[in-house]
Amino acid sequence: MVFKRLLGSLGVGGPSVDTVLESGAVRPGEMLRGQVNLQGGSVDVNVEHITLELVARAEAEYDGGEHEGYVAFDRFIVGGGFRLAEGQQHSEPFAIALPWETPITELYGQRLGIVLGVRTELAVAGSKDKGDLDALAVAPLPAQEAILEAFGQLGFGFKSADLELGRIGGTGQQLPFYQEIELTPSPEYAHAVNEIEVSFLAHRDELEVVLEADKRGGFFSSGHDAVTRFTVSHEGVAHQDWNAVVDGWVRRMVEHRSSYGHGDAYGHDAHGHGFDQHGHGGRHRSGPGVGTAVAAGAAGLAVGVVGGMVAAEVVDEVGDFFEGDEDVEEE
Repeated sequence: MVFKRLLGSLGVGGPSVDTVLESGAVRPGEMLRGQVNLQGGSVDVNVEHITLELVARAEAEYDGGEHEGYVAFDRFIVGGGFRLAEGQQHSEPFAIALPWETPITELYGQRLGIVLGVRTELAVAGSKDKGDLDALAVAPLPAQEAILEAFGQLGFGFKSADLELGRIGGTGQQLPFYQEIELTPSPEYAHAVNEIEVSFLAHRDELEVVLEADKRGGFFSSGHDAVTRFTVSHEGVAHQDWNAVVDGWVRRMVEHRSSYGHGDAYGHDAHGHGFDQHGHGGRHRSGPGVGTAVAAGAAGLAVGVVGGMVAAEVVDEVGDFFEGDEDVEEE
């Protein structure tokens, strides 16, 4: 018995952890539900706490280039304060609210290349074991989906998506990173912009939409970036003509070429009314492409930006991350 207690203190023969999330994607701000299943090991232990940690893979930019790493963006204690006997099974159900700014990982069931996970930390007898990591699927809010669908219907194409460490100035950003969804221009705007990056900052009552356009340079002017911010309400999404709204956003960016040349950022709501100007805080490059979308689908089908995308590279990236968490632990 003394030897078994010694092994338990060293982590040998300790309890195992298996966290099971409810099937299907969850939206930002919604409750993520599941349960943590514990299997007692070869020795009795006192479980001090069970903690769930939300983690994401994000890029950081430096003078010498870019670096990818993993960052935790929320933690929840979902159980603890009990004794787990040798060989005993114990299940701890949980329901945690995702932050409103949680990045979306899929659109219409197609992965975007964003890697999020739920890591389970078990604290036993003063030691912590981060032994379980599960992929987290996040679907867009109705307003986010409508905006991306409108881009697709207008002829823009999906290029890539990533998470950038840092802040977007002048916004209500809460998380230490933000999501960029990079789109190729529609034929109508291909002469004016190389690409458009869309960032969503969701809040309980409204959604901030930040558009960044990498503009083409003319014979007498060099190319530069244009940044614009808009706010839309979560209410009345189904009654909005999003094709007209989004086209107006893009058209306004192109028309204000001279203003953007001085680094100004124009903000408007969904109806085009102005508000205080806000800066973006600098140009942020996107990561490598994860696939190319086909054009928007037939009328009446919610195909949108990523309709028909074959995301083989995305599957590989997600698989590599969740095969094990040794690399994650190093970051």
